[in-house]
Amino acid sequence: MPLTKIQSLGITDGTIVNADINASAAIAGTKLSGAGKVLQVVSTAKTTPFNTTSTSFTDVTGLSVSITPSSASNKVLILVNFVSGNSGGSRLQYFNLVRGSTNIAQPTTLGSSFAQYNSGSDELDNVAFHFLDSPSTTSSTTYKIQTKTNNSDNYVNIGDRSSGDLDSVSTITVMEIAA
Repeated sequence: MPLTKIQSLGITDGTIVNADINASAAIAGTKLSGAGKVLQVVSTAKTTPFNTTSTSFTDVTGLSVSITPSSASNKVLILVNFVSGNSGGSRLQYFNLVRGSTNIAQPTTLGSSFAQYNSGSDELDNVAFHFLDSPSTTSSTTYKIQTKTNNSDNYVNIGDRSSGDLDSVSTITVMEIAA
């Protein structure tokens, strides 16, 4: 037998309109707050290659992103992914994660950077990492990647092979996390 009428238990027909349902269905802001909530996400994708022969750290053009935290006590989760290669055989490539002008996420064993080892020329390696930062500010904050080579005869290549025949996309994404 098909259902033709639902008992309203005291609600008279026509007393609840769409505006009432929409207003009562709203989620209270207090239910959206709390530690660990993602408050905003900002991301940049770099689709062009970057090469350097510098033995000093240099910014990777296009691999940076800015975020303005809503509270100084909130954290920023940084997610980075890129492909790197080199020339000249087995070489170390060095990278820094930088907030503004400050190196962050630094390993103690390498001093002021982290490294990627390529065992051969034209070899591509994926570099992916994440870091939870405490910027302690509500000002616009820029996160970026820097790189250098360990040998001026070598170059670091982010985004393609040295021959330029295999391009990739590099990304840096930041998320503000409520404290």
